[in-house]
Amino acid sequence: MNLSQMYSQQEISKQKQTFWTAFGKYMQPILSAEELPVTWVNYKTGVPGLSFKMDADDKRVSIAIVISSSDLSRQQALYNRLTQMKQMIVEALGENDWIWQLSSPDEYGKMVSTVSKQLKGVSIHRQEDWPAMISFLKPRIIALDAFWSAGRYGFEELI
Repeated sequence: MNLSQMYSQQEISKQKQTFWTAFGKYMQPILSAEELPVTWVNYKTGVPGLSFKMDADDKRVSIAIVISSSDLSRQQALYNRLTQMKQMIVEALGENDWIWQLSSPDEYGKMVSTVSKQLKGVSIHRQEDWPAMISFLKPRIIALDAFWSAGRYGFEELI
């Protein structure tokens, strides 16, 4: 039996909300690369269709740069710009094992492009997994912010 069969939709939603609230409180004292307060859980890039997204469920936790636009040529342009900045992203993250995917369906069937990494074998339903999940997300969202501090200027003509 998987965990989604053990919990009601309401319980799952409440556990997710509790996790993300805890993560937000944990991250609240940490300033952005520009020394400004930032809402880490709902990180805003300022570029329509480009976001930094964190997710957690009963099997994994993930972090991604997500490009979603109903205009597929815009989505392609944003993804191309990211690929041009790949070395800059790798240097900010200190990792080069993120998965780059151009135009794949998200959980709702919408075509999105992503640059992502996940940690499998953890569950939002097990509070004992939360430290590992937070330890996975924290340095990566901070690194994406450091990248974005300089990298966002490369997207100005695409706004």
